[in-house]
Amino acid sequence: MASKSTDNSGVSQTPASLYRADHQKDVVNRLRRIEGQVRGLVEMIQAGRSCEDVALQMSAARKAMDKAFYRMMACSVIEAISDAENDAEAIVEVERSTKLLEKFG
Repeated sequence: MASKSTDNSGVSQTPASLYRADHQKDVVNRLRRIEGQVRGLVEMIQAGRSCEDVALQMSAARKAMDKAFYRMMACSVIEAISDAENDAEAIVEVERSTKLLEKFG
């Protein structure tokens, strides 16, 4: 289903694999920001900040994690469709991703 292109090294790449590379950089950057938020939470607790302040920051970190999760799921769906040999297989893969979203999302 996917067309392929060749990069400068002669390696064949599908549009999905090109998307994945950029997408993974975005997700890694999001996770690094979340890591910093969590370190900040530990410092807030150790410094005796109010429970409300800590809870607010926890909520922000949780929301950021949710966004990273959904970005990763988008990549999963694109890969599933790209790797499918036919429409029926693509539908099965999208349904599988939907079940993952229902379970974890």
